[in-house]
Amino acid sequence: MSEERYLTFALGKGRLANKTLELFEEIGITCEEMKDKNSRKLIFVNEELKLRFFLAKGPDVPTYVELGAADIGVVGKDTIVEENRNVHEVLDLGFGKCRMCVCGPESARELLKHHERIRVASKYPNMAKDYFYNKKHQTVDIIKLNGSVELGPLVELSDVIVDIVETGSTLRENGLEVLEEICPLSARMIVNPVSMQMQTERIKDLVMRVRQKLAEKQ
Repeated sequence: MSEERYLTFALGKGRLANKTLELFEEIGITCEEMKDKNSRKLIFVNEELKLRFFLAKGPDVPTYVELGAADIGVVGKDTIVEENRNVHEVLDLGFGKCRMCVCGPESARELLKHHERIRVASKYPNMAKDYFYNKKHQTVDIIKLNGSVELGPLVELSDVIVDIVETGSTLRENGLEVLEEICPLSARMIVNPVSMQMQTERIKDLVMRVRQKLAEKQ
């Protein structure tokens, strides 16, 4: 395919996008339009390099990539697993590190040992279900919440929660703690399978340059 085609990136809004753009700048990929904080534009273009960028809510990034609206996406591993889209995960970017954990009051620790039926609140029902059903072989009732899941055990909606833990300070302030760790998480680069075939050289070159820069930082 012609090199004139734009390569389109979907970046998860917030810190991930900022860290990704910083990393891209270090390998010579810039997008001056995105630096204008007052801009109302939704799509930002680097005409010289034939690149397009847009920001999206994290859970939407794998959707844009799977369906070809973006060739490449950057989003947290938690979102990739939860959304379960047909994308290639090509690189661990190493930032945005945190853990997916089972958390709750100390008193709930026993419930996790004896395979009792418990209630689990989470923003990540698929990850929670996979962990309890396929790894622990424990029957649970999953309660999907979108807000502060820490409230679950505090108001006796759930016995435990499955959530992302960075520092654990919110847990501690509310009398909760990490009871089990499910998996480590970080920002990942994902690629549309068709784009990988049609734009192989450009994408491989980009991934290689990013990988080399990350190696230099270690």
